[in-house]
Amino acid sequence: MLWAVLSGIALLIIVGLGFYAGKLLFLLKQQKARQEATRQSRIANITDSIIVIAKAMDQQQCDLSEGVIRIVNLLNALPIKTPPDFKDQYPQIYALFAEISGFAVLEERQKLPKSERKKQDVAREQIESEFESKVLAELPPLQSYCQTLIANKQVC
Repeated sequence: MLWAVLSGIALLIIVGLGFYAGKLLFLLKQQKARQEATRQSRIANITDSIIVIAKAMDQQQCDLSEGVIRIVNLLNALPIKTPPDFKDQYPQIYALFAEISGFAVLEERQKLPKSERKKQDVAREQIESEFESKVLAELPPLQSYCQTLIANKQVC
């Protein structure tokens, strides 16, 4: 009789733990689905932004250097699991980024004397003119890549 009671209690404990484990697995699956939806939404937002910036650069509504800085930072922020080597895919964009990354921006730029700001502007404009046609040639493939990510909802 004692064995039957103990077996019944053990069975209830096992069933209870099994139910609890099942509930935890279900909650984990829901959490992963929410995380994936959030990741896909972030990919879509970032790629949309890249497309808009690339179009603005192509239509000369955005300075080349400003657009390149934004695009490189957005590409680096893409939450894809195995990102391609963007430096190899878009070497001119990354080369221009490397060339202009040493210039002062925002508050740092405001602290510079007017003559130094002008000097940096001239240097930046010269660098932009050297890279302009090469960078503009990389924008259509970049836009295509972004549209592919959006269309495929790529699980990278």
